[in-house]
Amino acid sequence: MPSPTRYREVEKSAEFVELRKRFRSFAFPMTVAFLVWYFIYVLLSVYAVGWMSTRIAGNITIGLLISFLQFVTTFLITWLYIRHANRSLDPLSAQLKTDLESDQEGAH
Repeated sequence: MPSPTRYREVEKSAEFVELRKRFRSFAFPMTVAFLVWYFIYVLLSVYAVGWMSTRIAGNITIGLLISFLQFVTTFLITWLYIRHANRSLDPLSAQLKTDLESDQEGAH
């Protein structure tokens, strides 16, 4: 197992800083966007009851459609994150892991 000192070195490395930057550049904006979308839905359900109760087709209302879209958005964000992680995060984190493990093997 790598030493705590080695972990701190990796944490300060340009590669790790880049990994955190890539993660945060996706996670923070996506979180803000989703929370805004969610709070709009909540506010509409409280302050625009009449509009949210408008029937689109049969018993399907605007409110029901928007609540369904909340689930769709969740799955979309999950898919986008997986794609982002596979392309941008995983290769760099795998390289950092390999470097740490190779340092450990060299120490024995």
